[in-house]
Amino acid sequence: MIMDHRLLLSRRARSVTESAIRQMGIVTAERADVISFAPGYPDPAVFPWEEYREIAASLFSGADGRVLQYGPTQGHRPLREWIAELQRRRGIDVAEDQILITSGSQQGLDLLGRVLIDPGDVVLVELPSYTGAISAFANAGARFVGVVQTSTGVDADDFEAQVLRLRRTGATVKFLYLVPTFQNPTGRLTSPERRRAILDRAARLDVLIVEDDPYCELYFDETLAGRRRSLKADDENGRVVYLSSFSKTLSPAHRVAWLVAPPSLVAKLDAFKQASDLCTSELEQRFVLEIGRRGRYEQRLPHLRAHYRAKRDAMLSALDARLSSELDWDVPEGGFFVWARLPQDLDARVMLDHALKAGVIYVVGSAFFVDGTGSDRIRLAFSLPTTDAIEQGVDRLAGAITALRSSPGAADRQRRRLQATAPAPHLEP
Repeated sequence: MIMDHRLLLSRRARSVTESAIRQMGIVTAERADVISFAPGYPDPAVFPWEEYREIAASLFSGADGRVLQYGPTQGHRPLREWIAELQRRRGIDVAEDQILITSGSQQGLDLLGRVLIDPGDVVLVELPSYTGAISAFANAGARFVGVVQTSTGVDADDFEAQVLRLRRTGATVKFLYLVPTFQNPTGRLTSPERRRAILDRAARLDVLIVEDDPYCELYFDETLAGRRRSLKADDENGRVVYLSSFSKTLSPAHRVAWLVAPPSLVAKLDAFKQASDLCTSELEQRFVLEIGRRGRYEQRLPHLRAHYRAKRDAMLSALDARLSSELDWDVPEGGFFVWARLPQDLDARVMLDHALKAGVIYVVGSAFFVDGTGSDRIRLAFSLPTTDAIEQGVDRLAGAITALRSSPGAADRQRRRLQATAPAPHLEP
């Protein structure tokens, strides 16, 4: 008799679902004929291949055996010291003992969930919000409440209203999770005024903020440099936990990211990380450190900005030429994504089947919403495909829309959608 391991699963394991973005990434890997606008992968064409070859020769000389050894759980101290300098250039005054090196920002989110969240605690997130954070916090037992987001960022009034409403019901609000700079999925940049308002409300309400900042270096206009000032830079009382990563600016394979928090919280996170992976790869940390020490990190950023700006422009140009009568979209000022709205008679989930047949994929907008909405939205990542592939992919997307409109039952689907009531909030306490 074959054992049914499903019967052994914990309640938490039974509730875990796969990421929609990761599922689309599998399609990308398995079907060479598909143009993928789904995963927000950086372009291998801009990985620092030559620098890596030089650094590898040095690291693999055998002169320092610690390169291939276990390292401290908190991270390689010289790397933490260099990151502290990088943080100061971003306006964040931080000591190396406030930094924890993590195996990608995703591990940082997972650790925060396990250290801060008890089952049933409420986490406030943007509408829409990053799916990886939603998954990490859900695995810790969080309930989610969405906060309205506008073109200039999270609405501070709605943030306050949600906290006060939840506390009246006896709920415990653990923190507000934000991606204020070139947000995933919308690409929006929270205004300086909105950032100050959020910090002020958080202080008044005594709410912790988790600021995720992976795209801050990837802006497309030099005038935006001053508008990217992080919430952490103006945090005077330890109210903001800050995360960032080298995945988008160096390469994801390193899995080297970092988290900034008060030393007492870093100690707790460190203890949980010990149980998770003992330490982030010492070898990969040394690669990143050498890039930084040699001044190559800052040198490569202007090229990255120009590279991804050209890809963004290619996507916007293609959308304008082929889909301006069908889609509305935001113009991102940085990052990897275009956030688009479908017309009323189309559903992103239904359209995905037609898109796959046409040879193009995207991420359905509902994956980013905790209130059950978003089926009229799609996220298009322009970071990985070539400019030629972007143009072809948009053309295929236009073909998928035409195919969906002409498919049997299209009129009935439109009528049902227009008559449907708003779905019940997802995970609302």
